[in-house]
Amino acid sequence: METWMRYLSSDDRIVFGKVEGGNLYEHLSLEHPVPTGAVLPVRALKPLAPCMPKKVVALWNNFHALAAKLEKPVPAHPLFLIKPAESVIGADEPIQRPAHYAGKIAYEGELGIVIGKRCRDASVDEAAASIFGYTIVNDVTAAELLNENPHFPQWCRAKGFDTFCCIGPAIATDFDWRSAHVVTTLEGVERQNYPLSDMVFTPAEQVSMISQDMTLEPGDVIACGTSLGVGSIKDGASVSITINGIGTLTNRLAVAGDSARQAAPAAASAV
Repeated sequence: METWMRYLSSDDRIVFGKVEGGNLYEHLSLEHPVPTGAVLPVRALKPLAPCMPKKVVALWNNFHALAAKLEKPVPAHPLFLIKPAESVIGADEPIQRPAHYAGKIAYEGELGIVIGKRCRDASVDEAAASIFGYTIVNDVTAAELLNENPHFPQWCRAKGFDTFCCIGPAIATDFDWRSAHVVTTLEGVERQNYPLSDMVFTPAEQVSMISQDMTLEPGDVIACGTSLGVGSIKDGASVSITINGIGTLTNRLAVAGDSARQAAPAAASAV
């Protein structure tokens, strides 16, 4: 299994590559993972989200256990919404409460599929070959906005705020998702612990079926949906999501009055 990460260097350059033994072995990009020959000590770099997707496709009702609890039928096609690129932050960056919203903010620990090759109308085998690797996602939601208007569920608004898609800390390739669990803790207390083998659609099936609806680009992420144990985060509280083989993604919901996150000047550039 290999671990890939994305960093900001001391000269404000975004670097991407394979991490081994405390060093980053730089590669050109996720789309073109060709070694540049540069080796950089990780301690001198600032971690970023491991990819910068043009879009995040977030699934709903993709686990049998949650479907059973909600008394919802298992879907025949992935049910999804789109989270904008501006919602993406990396590990240890603060989640910012939207202005003028004082309601509940929910966490959802999820597996993320990272696309490595442009994918459109792909077979399951072609879809599997287009997957670069896997990461961790916290799909954050302003829960009370979802049904604020009784005539139109506002999935994209409730889940699309800046900082509402935490991704990281790394991308793992050759990851055996079938044997892994998603474990979410809130202030150190376990809230979620569910097997990824309970997914309705496998990662390759998700990529294949979604690619029939839209083109998936390198760096795009599919958040595979969550299972039992979703809850709300109080201001100042930290949520940590662990998937063995990938790492732990931790983010804190900023307390009122915290200044907005300071994004790196080039952090929105795709690498």
